[in-house]
Amino acid sequence: MSVSTFRALLVSKADDSTFSREVIERSLDDLPAGEVLVRVRYSSLNYKDGLSCTGNPGVTRNYPHTPGIDASGEVAESSDSRFKAGDSVIVTSYDLGMNTSGGFGQYIRVPADWVVPLPAGLSFREAMIYGTAGYTAALSVYALQKHGITPEQGEIAVSGSTGGVGSVSVALLSHLGYTVAASTGKTVATEFLSGLGAKEVISRNEINDDSKKPLLRERWAGAVDTVGGTTLATLLKAMKRGGAVAATGLVASADLPTTVFPFILRGVSLLGIDSGETPMNLRKEVWNKLAGEWKIPQLNQLSTECTLDELNPEIDKILAGGQQGRVVVDLL
Repeated sequence: MSVSTFRALLVSKADDSTFSREVIERSLDDLPAGEVLVRVRYSSLNYKDGLSCTGNPGVTRNYPHTPGIDASGEVAESSDSRFKAGDSVIVTSYDLGMNTSGGFGQYIRVPADWVVPLPAGLSFREAMIYGTAGYTAALSVYALQKHGITPEQGEIAVSGSTGGVGSVSVALLSHLGYTVAASTGKTVATEFLSGLGAKEVISRNEINDDSKKPLLRERWAGAVDTVGGTTLATLLKAMKRGGAVAATGLVASADLPTTVFPFILRGVSLLGIDSGETPMNLRKEVWNKLAGEWKIPQLNQLSTECTLDELNPEIDKILAGGQQGRVVVDLL
């Protein structure tokens, strides 16, 4: 392979512990060891990328660093027999973009065990409209279905519904025939969420009960929660008998101020969603669903696009909570 350098966003840490971002030329020699070198065509922006860009030690410890927890593209080189040059692939989660140089660069080098063949039916760009956020949403819906939650049982609540996981959850649940109530604090988002299939758009205050009551009126058949804290506790207290909540995030809080009553009096289940270390057989199954019968008709409505040079303001926006849907990064 003749290429020796590539363009990438590099985050650097100064002596005063401030962080700066710039697009530079990096060397392939800067990339870590791994069996598969991928020429990245598209990436996408996630909240975790924003945290990596600002020095959150729970995400990234060592700088300078290239974030980007998502990537799609072609294999450039492989020492693993499962992949060959020219194969179309997806790499999401694991350690990509955290402490392993990530998808905000035109090349990544990763372990072969992280690499998923791009399913037929998905383009590189479509795969990154989903990205880690969409994959996490799909895992949440998969978990609710495995738990036996069906459309006939009633409404499904989605918190943080304008974010990446939330917006894909709304669209996917609606596509699969569920009645979705999308919760948001953004009054301007009603048209966006209705366009994704939400039957009802509710204020986030409706699922933020701090009354200390152990149970609330039964309302939801299930939920996808991206918020945590009091929101997650409220959803659990308002579940119908036998309902379930798929918990995916903690943008509000990692605390869970609740009691055992929803679990022992109504048989409610809390389903933890870990998209980072999903076993490969399940990972492939869910990606194949997203490329096939689960493929969202409104997929392009979920996303905007930017280049690597246009990425910095989008990072600021997602950190400020101003992002709506998904941002796809073009590395062509």
